[in-house]
Amino acid sequence: MLVASAMGQTAQPASSQPAQQSPPAKDQAPAESKPAAPAPPTAGTANPGPAPTLENPPQDPDKADEGEPVTTIKVPVNEVRVIFTVTDKHGRYIKDMKKNDFVVVDDRKPAVQIRSFRSETDLPLQVGLLVDASNSIRDRFKFEQEAAVEFLNAVIRPRYDQAFVVGFDVTPDVTQDFTDNTELLSKGVRALRPGGGTAMFDALYYACRDKLLKHEQNGPLRRAIILLSDGDDNSSHVTREEAIEMSQRAEVIVYTISTNVSGMKGKGDKVLERIADATGGRAFFPFQIRDVADAFASIQDELRSQYAMSYKPADFSADGRYRTIEITALHEKSFRVRTRKGYYAPKQ
Repeated sequence: MLVASAMGQTAQPASSQPAQQSPPAKDQAPAESKPAAPAPPTAGTANPGPAPTLENPPQDPDKADEGEPVTTIKVPVNEVRVIFTVTDKHGRYIKDMKKNDFVVVDDRKPAVQIRSFRSETDLPLQVGLLVDASNSIRDRFKFEQEAAVEFLNAVIRPRYDQAFVVGFDVTPDVTQDFTDNTELLSKGVRALRPGGGTAMFDALYYACRDKLLKHEQNGPLRRAIILLSDGDDNSSHVTREEAIEMSQRAEVIVYTISTNVSGMKGKGDKVLERIADATGGRAFFPFQIRDVADAFASIQDELRSQYAMSYKPADFSADGRYRTIEITALHEKSFRVRTRKGYYAPKQ
């Protein structure tokens, strides 16, 4: 059986997940693999997973051996799942809303039906921490490392959540693979060393395609990436929009924390805003060192203040096309609903 699209990701077989290594043992040393930069995506290759169909299991094998035909029924999957947050005009999270409090518009048409709705304060997390290790962020690197360690210690719950750590300059460097062991994650963060150029788009693309999309998924979960960088990419093989598209295909919410210490938003900060906005995340600009920890605390709070909804779009077609999503609060016009801007329909 194939699982319905979650936040717009192409459906994946529920009974046949991609091969994935087990999380490291408690005493395992941090992994030190440095993968090559991802090749630019080409048309038709960035759509992971098979076409969205449901297949009945084969009939009795004994009868099949007797030459009787095996009937396969294929039914299109057209359910979309989104994760979102709701805040009031003061930025405070609203956590007690119900299904009927929202209106969903998919590809400029009202959704046919909201099939499920729930608060996701306890849904398992898969978190990727991506840290810019280029020369441009040396000034407060140690402080950012310690803030990241504190964040992972507070967010990752043993035997429930998992995270991995990637440092990047011209290439992404996995200093700790998926684990629920916060001690190993802390070692992975502290193993990062600054130096070299900045290939931020490559790192984001790699983390989504080669880590999150390929990692085992047993039931509903939330995927998030925390990206620390000044946003000034000068070495990537993929573009900003290609990295964003891969994030959307992997159902990842990206939170960006700027390492710019100039006191003014620069070109790189606008790039970070674009990435966060397109994926339903937030961009933080802690110009003072002490504000970095506050940014991590805000992300932690948001990850525990989300809703999950699945709905049936109108006029859905498995054509691989990008479809927009808009969710609004029905009775509270001052409430702001933040979610990803859209998703790619699976391709038949």
